[in-house]
Amino acid sequence: MTAADRLTDALYGLGWSTVKKLPEPVAVRLGTSIADLAWKQRGKGVQRLESNYARVLPDASPERLRELSRAGMRSYLRYWMESFRLPSWSEERIRTGFDVKDLHHLTDGLASGRGVILALPHLANWDLAGAWVTTELRTPFTTVAERLKPETLYDRFVAYREGLGMEVLPHSGGTAFGTLARRLRDGGLVCLVADRDLSASGVEVGFFGGTARMPAGPALLAQQTGAQLLPVTLWYDDTPVMKGRVHAPIEVPETGDKAARTSVMTQALADAFATGIADHPEDWHMLQRLWLADLDPAKGPS
Repeated sequence: MTAADRLTDALYGLGWSTVKKLPEPVAVRLGTSIADLAWKQRGKGVQRLESNYARVLPDASPERLRELSRAGMRSYLRYWMESFRLPSWSEERIRTGFDVKDLHHLTDGLASGRGVILALPHLANWDLAGAWVTTELRTPFTTVAERLKPETLYDRFVAYREGLGMEVLPHSGGTAFGTLARRLRDGGLVCLVADRDLSASGVEVGFFGGTARMPAGPALLAQQTGAQLLPVTLWYDDTPVMKGRVHAPIEVPETGDKAARTSVMTQALADAFATGIADHPEDWHMLQRLWLADLDPAKGPS
């Protein structure tokens, strides 16, 4: 492990061990202070966040984008402060920390026994939404996690999410899809963050006037297992309670081959994500390149 890896692991460990012990108002102020400091330094992540917001709001002035990126960093640090503290939250705090609209799409899908796939973008706090599902609905679910470096950091994230009641599978290794399919055929719940896929298997979608790639997995799982595919969007407001919406099911097209059906379904997911992001852009924590035009090495850094 390199010195940088050891430092990264130590900082995350400090967050989970120390921030969770802070009174909530202190943690909120700390998150805001860190966010504002990072925003003022104008690092690559902040610049990329602002560039991505410019895609979402193409008519926004530079001043508006600066305001939005500051709000975005505060939202991002709220996510981290909440995540560091979630293991110490009581069941009551988790239950009252999330308010979701149109929940019937999820509960009806689970009651049908078909299995349900929830697909989310990087909006607000998806870990809190997951903890709410396992706590309020008493429904376990399976998800996947990208292997992080160092390995000890990946292990921390797995332990953290398993502590919230999730079954976590590694994204790499080739076995995740089969396990997810088995869980769905058994009538279970699968939750996947699905707004960014830079692999060759990613599906090209139209997204805020450009082309991006999103994972094929949610659509393929729905086709292979008969499970219901439901987009979910999340957002913060000026209260301590995160908000969310379960969108209407995305149906499997009746015509076309597997690739065509997957393309149509993934575009429908992207469209649902776009509605939530457009309504609450500051809660979209996309600090990386996403659109293919931004990934073109011939264009250089941007």
